[in-house]
Amino acid sequence: MAERDRLRDYRGKRDFDRTGEPRGRGASGGDGPRFVVQIHDASTMHFDFRLQVDDVLKSWSVPKGPSADPKDKRLAVPTEDHPLEYEEFEGVIPRGEYGGGTVIVWDHGTYEPLSHDRKGRAVDFAESLERGHATFRLRGSKLRGEYALTRFRSGRDGDGEEAWLLVKRTGRGRAQGAPDPRRARSATSGRTLAQVASDASGE
Repeated sequence: MAERDRLRDYRGKRDFDRTGEPRGRGASGGDGPRFVVQIHDASTMHFDFRLQVDDVLKSWSVPKGPSADPKDKRLAVPTEDHPLEYEEFEGVIPRGEYGGGTVIVWDHGTYEPLSHDRKGRAVDFAESLERGHATFRLRGSKLRGEYALTRFRSGRDGDGEEAWLLVKRTGRGRAQGAPDPRRARSATSGRTLAQVASDASGE
């Protein structure tokens, strides 16, 4: 599928004359697949968890944020694909626009796909997501170690919206759990949500 088609929903929901969000121009993915976790103070406070898959960021809204405790199964609701440039987006989406509110980059880095079949053979990461279960190792400044995304509701046949679980796997690698979002600081600018909002209002 062409990059422009993958971002059709993303672009269709936004007025780029009003929002500072990137339109998406097919930026290079760098040395390896990237991930970003953003805190988004919109109509409800939540974390946005995004994994680079090919030329887009596959995205999930995680209300409570990622957990470092393998016993915590965090709800993750898929949203539209985002452009790779969104990894760097931090700022205020104007009120009245889709997702209006303040966004900070809480963590970002690279990840290693770990998905495999029952015989231990590696499975293409995009294919593993299509099948509904993907494992990966995060290498961020705050999130590190193995995680899994598992779809438990397809959203088909009228059974509600599609939903996944984001779970930290046992094993090596420590990770910082989700913080109090209002006190959390950006991994790129060191600012809190309130500081980003204040700086935007003063521009």
